[in-house]
Formats: sequence, C-alpha cells, structure tokens
Amino acid sequence: MPYIPHNDEETSEMLKVVGVKSLDDLFAYIPKEMRPKSFDLPSGLTEYETATRLAGLAASNCLPGASFAGAGFYDHVIPAAVDALTSRGEFLTAYTPYQAEAAQGTLQAIFEYQTIVCRLLDMDIANASVYDGGSAVFEAAMMAVRATRRNRLLVDAALNPLYRKMLFTLTANLELEIQIIEQQNGLTDKAKLLAELDANGDKIAAVVLQNPTFFGNVQDYSDVFAKAKSKGALSILSVYPVMQAILKTPREMGADIAVADGQSLGQPLNFGGPYLGMMACTKELVRQIPGRIVGRTNDLEGKTGYVLTLQAREQHIRRAKATSNICSNQALCALRALAHLCLLGPKGLTAAAERSLELAHFAAKRICSLPGVSLLNQAPFGNEFAVRLPKQATQVVASALEQGILPGVPLGRWYPDMDSVLLIACTEKNSEEQIDALVQVLGESI
Repeated sequence: MPYIPHNDEETSEMLKVVGVKSLDDLFAYIPKEMRPKSFDLPSGLTEYETATRLAGLAASNCLPGASFAGAGFYDHVIPAAVDALTSRGEFLTAYTPYQAEAAQGTLQAIFEYQTIVCRLLDMDIANASVYDGGSAVFEAAMMAVRATRRNRLLVDAALNPLYRKMLFTLTANLELEIQIIEQQNGLTDKAKLLAELDANGDKIAAVVLQNPTFFGNVQDYSDVFAKAKSKGALSILSVYPVMQAILKTPREMGADIAVADGQSLGQPLNFGGPYLGMMACTKELVRQIPGRIVGRTNDLEGKTGYVLTLQAREQHIRRAKATSNICSNQALCALRALAHLCLLGPKGLTAAAERSLELAHFAAKRICSLPGVSLLNQAPFGNEFAVRLPKQATQVVASALEQGILPGVPLGRWYPDMDSVLLIACTEKNSEEQIDALVQVLGESI
C-alpha cells in the first residue's frame, strides 16, 4: 500500500480545496537542498521476511555473559508473574483513567502503588507517577521553588550526572540559579553544603542529594537537612528503591521530598526505558506535587470507590499555571512496580538488597587485591562501589567485553579527573563464580 492511500481523483479534490495544483506545490517553500535526495527505497517484505530480517539483526547484538554495570539502572531478578499480571488486557493502556466509573480496577491498582511507595520511602503521600528518575528530581526542585518562592538550588555533584543534566536542561529558560557543590573523591562535601546554607540559606529553595550517591556510597544527611529546615529551605533526596529496604529512610533523615527511578522494581533494562519516576512528600507539600493522585472514598451506597483527587483534569493543561508541563503518567510501569513489590514482600525485597550488598563487598575485596587497584574512598557502600585502576577504565572495559563480561561503567565521561575510575555494581542476579571471572578478566587487562 502506498503511503497516501487516496486515488488521483481524491487527491485532486483535496489539492483544490487547499489551493495548490500538485503535491509538489505543497513543498515549494522547502529549499531544494533540504529536500530528500531520493525515494529509491528497497522493495517491501512480507511479514515473515520482515520478522526473519529483524531477528537476524537482533542476533548480531553481543550481550555480555555477566554484567556489573549500574550507575542508576540495575539488573535485578523480576518474578515471571510480573509479566503475566501486567500483560492482562485490563492494564494494556498506560493512560490515566479519568472516568472513575469505568476504571475502578486501574484506579485501585494506582492507589495501592501510592500506598506501597509511601511505606517504602516513609513519606505521607505519593503520586503515580512521573516520567523517570531525572524528571522526578526536576519536578521536586520545582515543587520547592513554588513552595518557598525562592530561586536557588544547591545540588550535590554526587547526584547522578544524568539527573543533573536533565535538571539543567529542563530549567534552562527559567530564572533559577543552580549551584553545584563539588564532590570530594566520590563523597558529598557536607562541610561545604552546611557552610553554604549558613551563609545563604535564606535564598535557597532546596538542597538536592542522593543516597546511595552515584558512586554507591551510603551517607546520612540528617545534619544537612536539619540545617536546611532551619533556613526555610526544603530537602530533596533521590534514593535507590531496592536499597531502601535496608537503609535509613528519607523521613528519618528529615527530607521533605523523596524521589527515585522505579526501574529496579520490576522494570527490565530495555535499552533505557520506559521507566517511572517515583515521588513522595510530606503532607504539607501535597498541593505542590505533580502527576496523578488517586484517593479512596465511599459511593452513595457506602461501597469503597477510587477516584482521581486534589487536581482537576484541566490542571494538566493550564500552561504556566500547571504544577507540571511534563505530566507523563507511567501508570503501566507503576503497575509493574506494584506487582513486583507485592510478590517479593518486605522480606523478599530485604533479601534482594542484602544479597546484592554482600556480593558487592565480596567483589570489592577480591578486585582490590589486584595490583594497583583501590577503592575510590573508604566510606560505606551498598551494592555499588568505585575503584581506581592503574590504566584508563575505558580500555579495561573494552578488553573485558571481548571476553563476554561488562565489568562496570567508566566515570571519565562525567567526571574529567576520573578517567581511571570504574563504577561496579552487583545485584542478586550475579554469582560468586561471575565475580571470580570478573576478577580474572580485570587482572589480565590490568
């Protein structure tokens, strides 16, 4: 079938209505040098031929036998039931169910997701949801700007560099000042943060931190958040959901807003998405939170019912007056996170976190026994850690990939003084045998 399925008579009638004589006239204003050079495309294929061709292309992808890459995205075990449940026809659309009378099942699932996020992050209220972890950081920052009526943000350089880049991109045309507090050998410079809050706290809308940091280190920001609160600034903490099963919660540290990328909860890596941005906050900020919020109520017959609440449908198309201009609702991904967490339960999630941490510490000990290799710092870490190598990390990764192992993520692309630093992550999917192979490959490369 041609791209335009109309016959000559229909085409002539349409061209007459718009006031041109030919299809070429529609493109007369496009300079010739900007037009397609040729439409000499290959002949079409049948369905079977297309599937065979694509399968052959996919087979050329070289997947590593073992992966130790993390940097914000982690290859955790996903129970098979997650796919079985979330592929049911009732859930195949990710669009928000505005008509409550026709969407009680989906609304209840979203309500349960919000509840489980509040419990995991130890906050009062959660939305469902935003686009990904980076947009969640941006939305949290905008919440703080609106709530405090200030326009300055303190951002830790140990925050995921992808999130920082998104923050700068999404605020490029706004009158905001973003001050990056440089990390110190992979660790948050808390002294500099506290000093900046002391000196200019009354101008700061929020501090933005991450735990564990991008380098995998576990830190307690209670003192920073307490100082921010005393200056009227809000505290934003980006977390790793799986590690939240065993780490101090955002509320216990005094955070006002907690955000995360939900990829590690039932979402395959999928070459980068789709994922979901998790957001939760204190009750005082509920009117500032973007995205959809489902509430539970009773109908006229006294039966439990679920409905979108606190925000009108029109809120999301109010241009400059809307709480968000992104508004992507990753409800299907949120459903996967809900199914994943329900299937694991508190004990299962804790077991996954603890096993990942144990493997990472086992790997760190083995790797640091290699000549010239050392940890980037001596701070506590979870399931991820950074090591300095005696040669460029990109060279080591290229050498290891030839032997079927992805050993980690080189950090030189984001931190210019860390060309020899490799970020290594472990999950419960890794094994001690894979770590032995990793150590051997690294040793040969070094």
